[in-house]
This record gives sequence, structure tokens and C-alpha cells, in this order.
Amino acid sequence: ESVVFRSHLDGARLELSPESSIAIQMKLGADIIMAFDECPPYPATREEVLDATERTARWAERSKQAHTRDDQWLFGIVQGGVHDDLREQSARAITDVGFPGYAIGGLSVGEPKEDMVRILDVMDRHLPGDRPRYLMGVGTPEDLLDGIARGVDMFDCVLPTRNARNGQVFTWRGKMSLRNAKFARDASPLDPGCGCPTCRVASRAYLRHLHMSNEMTGAVLSTLHNLFFYLDLVGKARESIVAGRFEAFREETLRGFCA
Repeated sequence: ESVVFRSHLDGARLELSPESSIAIQMKLGADIIMAFDECPPYPATREEVLDATERTARWAERSKQAHTRDDQWLFGIVQGGVHDDLREQSARAITDVGFPGYAIGGLSVGEPKEDMVRILDVMDRHLPGDRPRYLMGVGTPEDLLDGIARGVDMFDCVLPTRNARNGQVFTWRGKMSLRNAKFARDASPLDPGCGCPTCRVASRAYLRHLHMSNEMTGAVLSTLHNLFFYLDLVGKARESIVAGRFEAFREETLRGFCA
């Protein structure tokens, strides 16, 4: 029926259902909101994943019935763990309910990378090609390219901002840990080919100094760079799709990350 849990503040009993979840999201007013679902952990037994898959389908119907705002898109979420047949079952059930877009949940939760890629191939075959697809909680630049190659349109992840706060930045030549001593006197920008505000005003040495001194400016400047890089990456991926050369762009980019 719902999820019941205790407040971490005072131990009060709290309850969240498909109906109350949708009510909250309608009040928040986001352009895109999510159906209430159950994401099984990894690893989990097949029986546990099946229960979560069936519950997610029932909750998807209730979420749709509870949603009344015409100016919001409500996405259904596909579950099924790393089981191909359960993913297909979930995709059929969620698309039968009918949503303007579909989210792929329950990936990047600890499963091997090859399992994630395999499931994305399954999803590519079983989700409507005329509706946006959203891969939840993913991920690294490489993961984004793997998802785009398999029909994913949208992503979300804390990785670029969380890692930036800890001194890790992403560049076209791979990731870089600014706390490393080798950057102490490096006057070059994070990425010579980057046009972000950080690369225009700050050197690697200065950013390292900020991070080593626990100065918040280091986290802010690194976050700006990582967000700019991610937007630049998906923007170039979009251009390559339009130009009919995405696979070539993907291979070139991955080779650059390993340089």
C-alpha cells in the first residue's frame, strides 16, 4: 500500500504512498516528475526483484491516476534488476499504463558494468522509440556515452558535483585529481580546450591550493568546470548524432579519456 518509515529527527512514524508522492511533486511543480516505484538493491534474489517489479507496476497505475496537472510530465519507471525477462515484463507493464516518457531505474546500484550495458540493450528494444528515455542515477562520462549509444536521452547523477567538491575534475583527456602533488606548480588550465569560466581564470596549481586549504572557492570552481564539461559532452554527442557520426565521436572521445 505504501512505505512506512521513521523520521531521522524525532522518530515520528511517516508514510509515503503513490498518491502522497505525486501530491508532493505536483506542489513542487517540477516539469518532469516520477511515478512512485521500488528500486531493489543489488544483489537481491530473483523473488525480491520480481516482487519489486510487480509492485512498481501497481504503483505506476496509482501514480498516473493521482496525477492531475496538465503542465507536468509524469514518467513511469522500469525496474527488473539484472534479469532480462523481468526487465521486459516491467517495460510491457509500464508502457501499458502509458506515460509521456520512461525512466530506467535500478541500474548503477552496484552491479557489474557489463550487466548495466546488457540491460540497456534490452531496454532499447522494449521501450517506445518515440518517447524520451531517462537513465536514473548515471553516471560517468563513459556511462553517458554508453547510454546514448543505446537510445537514452536524459541522465541525472551527483557525480560531477560531488566529485568536484572532493577535487576530482573531468576533462577531454580523462579525470584528474587536483590534490595530487604533481599539480602544485602547474600553471596550465584544467583543460586547454575548455571554454568554461574556471579554465579561463584559474590554473591547476591554484585550484589545488584551494582544495588543499579547504577553501570553498575550490569546490565552486571545480563544480563549474565539471558541469560545463558534462553539458559540452552531451552537446557534442547531440551534434554527432545529427551529423550521423555518433559512433566515431564516441570512439574518439573514449580514446581521449585514456590518453
